Amino acid sequence: MTDKDKGEIRDETQAPPSSDRAAERAARQAANRAEREARRQARQAERVRRRDSPAAEVPAAPPASTGVFNILVVGQGQRLGMEALLFAASLRRHAPGWSGRLVVAEPRPEGAWAGAQTAMPGPIRDALTGFGAEILPFTAQHFGAGYPYGNKIEALAALPPGEPFIFFDSDTLVTGPLDRLPLEFSRPSASMRRTGTWPEPPLYGPGYGAIWKSLYDRFGLDYESSLDPGQPDEHWERYLYFNAGWFFGADPQEFGRRFLDWALAIREEPGEALASQTLEVLLDQVALPLVIHALGGGRPGPGLAGLDGDVTCHYRDLPLLYARESDLAVETVEAVLHDPRLKTLAEAWEPARTIVLQGVGRDRIRPMFQRDRPLNEGRTRQMLKKAGLWLR
Repeated sequence: MTDKDKGEIRDETQAPPSSDRAAERAARQAANRAEREARRQARQAERVRRRDSPAAEVPAAPPASTGVFNILVVGQGQRLGMEALLFAASLRRHAPGWSGRLVVAEPRPEGAWAGAQTAMPGPIRDALTGFGAEILPFTAQHFGAGYPYGNKIEALAALPPGEPFIFFDSDTLVTGPLDRLPLEFSRPSASMRRTGTWPEPPLYGPGYGAIWKSLYDRFGLDYESSLDPGQPDEHWERYLYFNAGWFFGADPQEFGRRFLDWALAIREEPGEALASQTLEVLLDQVALPLVIHALGGGRPGPGLAGLDGDVTCHYRDLPLLYARESDLAVETVEAVLHDPRLKTLAEAWEPARTIVLQGVGRDRIRPMFQRDRPLNEGRTRQMLKKAGLWLR
């Protein structure tokens, strides 16, 4: 019996009285308001301190990031292991001055991954440590083969508490000086390279607003302050929604605890407003905006445009990289895979060997597409598969 089935037949007589639930919700809302106000006052005090500091009178160069921070990616098996290795090599190539910890989290073959082959091959592990990465194991208790995207939620437990972090999907390249971005870790944010994939409101309702509001109300969050007033009502971009390809925050333990608790709560009891919605693929992207909003964050500012821009590239798969990404991304992946430290490993990984080393990406895939406008990802995948060029 699935969790959804269990939720549907749950004995409603065991639920707390509605008055108790309302009181609990009001208490959570009050606590969250107090927490947000404390953060607001702290940020205001810091702005005042900087304004009144004599150093503020001297024009300064654009800041690098706010101190040293940790980077987290997931490595698992050959494919994700090679993707993590591409990330590590491109990081060292384009951000040589970055001095934080690069953590590659590897799920153990136990818990939710019991019976699965999760370990990265030894040569990939050796290459990762050669690029300064630390491989840290973690046990996934709640998500596994049934929802591998849950790795990013449970892997946060591998990071040390109280240290700022940024998570990247493994299929990401660093193409610029990541260490020079003005990351404000006290104001979490995430990738805006997304489309209106969730929710999908049914014809007769509820609509976008009612669906999202039900989640904010459920977790005691202020819904109105999450909206983008520049977008019309019932347009998907009005509502806080991210791609979970990257996100950052001040404390991975606090972030991860909320992320896990709320994702599990949504999965196990979606609620009436979400009854018609699919959660099997996008659960992380449903919970992520709630976590970021609860921790005082929101949409990234213009200073972070380089993420999913000229500083990082979430390419997803090598065929898609050649189909739609920038010349800089193509030059980066070719440079790192021709590096003698990676070339032997690349030859053993079919997508890299065929698409990059043998030139199929440049010679066949790249000429198939016009990149002067955004490409529809689904249509692009179909064209690549039809041409026999879909390798991953």
